[in-house]
Amino acid sequence: MSKTLERARENRGELKDVPSQLAELNEMTVSQLAQKFLELYGTPTRARNKPYLQKRLGWRIQELAYGGLPASATKRIEELGDDMPERWRMKQDAKVRAAAQVALEPRDSRVPPVGTVLRRIFEGATHEVTICAEGFVYEGERYKTLSAIARHITGTPWNGFLFFGLKKRGEERAA
Repeated sequence: MSKTLERARENRGELKDVPSQLAELNEMTVSQLAQKFLELYGTPTRARNKPYLQKRLGWRIQELAYGGLPASATKRIEELGDDMPERWRMKQDAKVRAAAQVALEPRDSRVPPVGTVLRRIFEGATHEVTICAEGFVYEGERYKTLSAIARHITGTPWNGFLFFGLKKRGEERAA
């Protein structure tokens, strides 16, 4: 079983009901869809086409809930690459190069996969942080560390992993 599918099954309880999320997309304005896109993909969109954004977000919601394409399907798409239009091949090549670049950079094993949304309730307010390849996005701004976000929220120095519940106190000492 793929890691994405395992992660999706573990997090399924945290996600709202998928059909209700998909139904909410029909009620959203274009700017609300663009904000949702930023939350789910971790990057802003330039698109302002409502049906397009609804389709992309619908796919992403289901991907996060149930897992993405299996490796066999991705491999088959790559095999058919010569039959794809030039524009699609260029996009595919750019994605492969970007993924290779990210794979070369060492990544802290404590940080969840890209696209994960961390939620923390602090002083009655819910704070959401989206994990990106280049760091973290909180309220539309990029941060390099979770600790910087925790300091921004609380006004005091915090370990970001502790603040967002990715590590418990004393874990390092016990190890």
